[in-house]
Amino acid sequence: MIEIIPAELLPAVNSEIRKVTTLRRYQLLAAALVVVAIVAGSGFALMSGNADPKGQPATGAATIGLYLAMAATIVAAGVFGALGAGEEYRYRTMPATVLFTPNRDRIAIAKFAVAAGFAVATAALVEVIGAGCTLGFGRGKFDIGLKFFAALGGGLVAALCWAVLGTALGLLLRSAAGAAAALLGWFIVIEPLIWLITNTLGIPGFATLLPGSATVSTVVVGSFAKSHFLAPAPAAVVVLVLWTSALGVAAWWYLRRREV
Repeated sequence: MIEIIPAELLPAVNSEIRKVTTLRRYQLLAAALVVVAIVAGSGFALMSGNADPKGQPATGAATIGLYLAMAATIVAAGVFGALGAGEEYRYRTMPATVLFTPNRDRIAIAKFAVAAGFAVATAALVEVIGAGCTLGFGRGKFDIGLKFFAALGGGLVAALCWAVLGTALGLLLRSAAGAAAALLGWFIVIEPLIWLITNTLGIPGFATLLPGSATVSTVVVGSFAKSHFLAPAPAAVVVLVLWTSALGVAAWWYLRRREV
């Protein structure tokens, strides 16, 4: 770590890593996601039939469990980021953090980097285990091709972005519960309503510019190609990264300007 992280960032990064590794709930969360990957990956692989070239998802019904495990991990990454940043204000530890690391740019970089790093590492573990279970119990029921590996890569990108989005909301709202609720509320309630409204107005393509739609498209690469709500994967990745960058920059600016 010393060789790949600038020396001036080490104290802030080490502090953020300790905040994650010393809390048992994050270990339990990672373990729960692994269990979901095993159960969902194995279950759908066993129950599904042979791959249908015209079916959805494009990778085959046997991979649905893997997609569910990836979805759970992506949502968990967002909540993880929101809790990590928001609880600094809940427990009033941010003043101490700023005292030991006066440079707030380094605090922001450390928080985003550590949240993203743990999210990607967990997502990779879930994908390896989920893919292994899917392959073990669904051999011959799905095609291990470009779309399959693109979906795995998209899952990693989405987990990274959601961790940053959650962290940004935690810093902006200064509330762990508020940030988590805002993140989940947007993707579960508000954005689907926007989808319905835009569809009613005859402009369903507008939904492709929203972060939830971009997240789905980033993961389900090559699937649901006829959907008006989902953009092609390359464009969706760009949209998701732009949303992530915008909220990340806003949170960084807010952290620099406001008193803690």
